[in-house]
Amino acid sequence: MKALVYHGPGQKSWDTVADPKPVDPTDIVVQIDTTTICGTDLHILKGDVPTVEPGRILGHEAVGTVVAVGSAVSSLAADDRVLVPAITSCGRCAYCKRAMPSHCQATGGIGWIFGHLVDGTQAEYARVPFAETSVHKVPEDVTDEQVLFLADILPTGYEVGVRNGRVKPGDVVLVVGAGPVGLAAIQTAALSGAARIIAVDAAESRLDHARRFGADETIRAGDDAEARIAVLTDGGLGVDVAIEAVGVPETFDLCTRAVRPGGVVANIGVHGAPTTLHLEDLWIKNVTITTGLVDGTTVPMLLSLVRSGKIKAELLGTHDFGLDDMLAAYDTFAEAGKHNALKVVIRR
Repeated sequence: MKALVYHGPGQKSWDTVADPKPVDPTDIVVQIDTTTICGTDLHILKGDVPTVEPGRILGHEAVGTVVAVGSAVSSLAADDRVLVPAITSCGRCAYCKRAMPSHCQATGGIGWIFGHLVDGTQAEYARVPFAETSVHKVPEDVTDEQVLFLADILPTGYEVGVRNGRVKPGDVVLVVGAGPVGLAAIQTAALSGAARIIAVDAAESRLDHARRFGADETIRAGDDAEARIAVLTDGGLGVDVAIEAVGVPETFDLCTRAVRPGGVVANIGVHGAPTTLHLEDLWIKNVTITTGLVDGTTVPMLLSLVRSGKIKAELLGTHDFGLDDMLAAYDTFAEAGKHNALKVVIRR
């Protein structure tokens, strides 16, 4: 089969590799029908995730068709259409039982294994461990594009941003970074009852997308961003929840300065460099700071919202490619600002 293979920082290629087969009794093999590229894949290529070894097939989001099942798999069969999420869950360890499969002990303490610790989904086929407790069957009335982004982006924005940020009805919410995960946070913050959502980004095109996804106010990143945010809050005290969706020191620092006393900073961004935490200012403000890796436990709920039309997940897909055009898809996604790209949709 063909697959996108990582060969070390800055190096990738569309290679011919061996077809996967079930290895453990709980495995399935899925024909990849639709996949995409994540910002985390770009972090891997930059060398920010050293646990990814050369030779690894990248990708951790897909919709596919089951083509083979392990001997212990009874609830899935060939030709079933499934969502393959970013997080794998054994369903049995202490963390999976606590609804925290992001730290599944059966997968080495980290639930994100696709394109990380095992071969991923940017390929013609993929092996899926712990399939029955990991994949989700896709209803016939949902398109691949509607469900694809429930593999990672939408639950990340909701779980790590909105839910960790404790967004409640009436809150003023700041989302710094209007890329795909920030847009997912904006869309789900609106569903959670936020009274006002403020989006900050350096690119005007991203701010246009933010308004389309439900932002009430948009601010171009710059020296006056903090002051402009304060004007939009009650008494200038700051926002109730600040969601960081970029992963660089400047944006995290803006969130800690823009949040009000008693507020929450919810960090989603993947940080590849140290960030200064100004505890000399924050210790007295009763500010809560959260971090997290998506668990994906909200996928069934989000799928219900997609089916009802409350969430327009397909809006995240802005560019289409064939599977054999994987390298072109990477070029477009890596220069998202130039191409006004959010997520690329890569189809078999």
